[in-house]
Amino acid sequence: MHKKSTSSLAFLAPDDVSAVIQMAWEDRTSFETIKERIGITEPEVIQLMRSELSVSSFKMWRKRMKGRTTKHRALRSPEMKFDDLAVADHRRANC
Repeated sequence: MHKKSTSSLAFLAPDDVSAVIQMAWEDRTSFETIKERIGITEPEVIQLMRSELSVSSFKMWRKRMKGRTTKHRALRSPEMKFDDLAVADHRRANC
């Protein structure tokens, strides 16, 4: 069992924890979308990933996310036309 703080992370259902992990790994799903869908902030996503992933997986994820402009709407180029809200529909069937 992973320990969680008393923040909003403590109240996440297992399905939501799984959805956050999936969306956090997706390049096109911004942290803002995760906040809109699940209600947790970027620091809380990082905290959740740290508590739920193995040390090596967390380090790999953090290395990959640092500087990735697609994870922050404000850093995206105007040419990026995809809708990350559609990408982040974590309730869809896996294809």
